[in-house]
Amino acid sequence: MPLDFVVDTTRCTKCGACAADCPSLIISLESGAPAIKAEKEVKCIKCQHCLAVCPTGAISIFGKNPAASTQIKGRFPDADKMEALIKGRRSVRRYLDENLPPDLIQRLLDVTAHAPTGCNSRKVFFSVVDDRAVMTKIRTELLDIIEARSKADQLPPDLKFFGDFVPLWREKNIDAIFRRAPHMLIVSAPTSIATPEQDCIIAMTQFELFAQSLGLGTLWCGLATWAFNDIAPKFKTWLGIPEENLIGYVMLFGKPAVTYHRAVQHAPAGIHHIK
Repeated sequence: MPLDFVVDTTRCTKCGACAADCPSLIISLESGAPAIKAEKEVKCIKCQHCLAVCPTGAISIFGKNPAASTQIKGRFPDADKMEALIKGRRSVRRYLDENLPPDLIQRLLDVTAHAPTGCNSRKVFFSVVDDRAVMTKIRTELLDIIEARSKADQLPPDLKFFGDFVPLWREKNIDAIFRRAPHMLIVSAPTSIATPEQDCIIAMTQFELFAQSLGLGTLWCGLATWAFNDIAPKFKTWLGIPEENLIGYVMLFGKPAVTYHRAVQHAPAGIHHIK
């Protein structure tokens, strides 16, 4: 992709912020205005720091219009609200039996796509269940597979407890894996990139915080992650996950059927101050 690095000279103050902030050090002010020599373009990591740091919005790259970017000044949550969000987020295991509006799910994914990635690879792939009817199909088929593998003594040794989930559902209507959540997000990334698993976890963390800021419930679902990876890998195709991708994690989400009124009180973190 060509960089298409364009400077509006009527706006540029030649402050040098773009050159100073460029991680690859490829922006030069030799001619007065910022420029990138053709032979250095290959070193660009596509971070768009130059567009973001320009105080006057004079820089465009990859055809991006700086005026179309979300403006930051005065819009970040204050520290107290951010602290309350981090401390107050809960793992939600009770959900209302209704779908979220499609535009809300799209907003969640669009915002999460801005999560940082190693080497700015930006290869995290999102597979989302946006209809609770599809969740019902997934639950039914997964439990059938678990039941068959359990009866044939083919469950992985450390996951034999999954066999207990079948009678819980069949006899008591308890969904131990998906918690009757209406929606599910699976994040994956190619194993060929530098940090596939870490990129997935970072994206999921940001998805969760944004979702909970919108009043939604979320649950990091290790059980579903294990099931898709180790018990029923056939689901990878159904979930639309590319063959070369590693499933980083699964998260359930939807409108919560529970309200938490205060944060819990965890023990202090173990900290070593390096001197």
